[in-house]
Amino acid sequence: MDASRPIGVFDSGIGGLTVVRALMERLPLESIVYFGDTARVPYGLKSVATIEQFTGQIVDELMRRQVKMLIVACNTMAAVASATVAARACGVPVLDVIEAGALAAVEESPRGRVGVLGTPTTINSNAYARRIHRLDPALRVVSQACPLFVPLVEEGWLDHPVTRLTAQEYLRPVMAEDVDTLVLGCTHYPLLKPLLKEVAGEGVRLVDSAITTAELAARRLAELNLASTGECTADYRFVVTDVPLRFQTIGERFLGRSLGSVERLEW
Repeated sequence: MDASRPIGVFDSGIGGLTVVRALMERLPLESIVYFGDTARVPYGLKSVATIEQFTGQIVDELMRRQVKMLIVACNTMAAVASATVAARACGVPVLDVIEAGALAAVEESPRGRVGVLGTPTTINSNAYARRIHRLDPALRVVSQACPLFVPLVEEGWLDHPVTRLTAQEYLRPVMAEDVDTLVLGCTHYPLLKPLLKEVAGEGVRLVDSAITTAELAARRLAELNLASTGECTADYRFVVTDVPLRFQTIGERFLGRSLGSVERLEW
């Protein structure tokens, strides 16, 4: 496979841009195509069959764009549609944020007590706990749904008193279990990292799903001899299914830089 091909990253909406940001920082020579299904977000309220159908359509579109790796930057898709992605990837390597977060949690937890913060759909799927226990059955995993974090992040209330109070409420039962590591199990949550670190306390390690995914991607690309040599300038493309203007406004906050032009794809 041609190593100059782009990495395909996809999400149900905007949150996966935190993964793109981490990839840009960790792998500056790599081109990236990001696909956000903004017309049909949120996925969390939809049936498994519908999520699998939508996920399959996105994978097919990215495969048409000749990507060399697929990164599932949506915890909901990773939790319920990983088999669909694998079946349509046609041999292209596939990574997802849950796999990366679980690996990092097992590696980083000093006492084997891990807390997972996520959306209700991700937490109810038990996907993180299953992946973590597959790697180390002895680890204790405490999961906490945090449904208000996503709208607060999209509102830009990253260090607002309401967000701080919300974080204190969500983290109280988790910290009562004496966890030593917290997995940020939603791609919106890295933007809350400074606040969550403060609320959790200095003794607790935070696993940022965006950074861990970028690190895992770097390892896999090297193992498969697919890392870009930098002969061509890295190219970043952003594709959405609805309202590019709103995507640009919020997306630039997630990405930490200008998005440039955004393509709108109509199914």
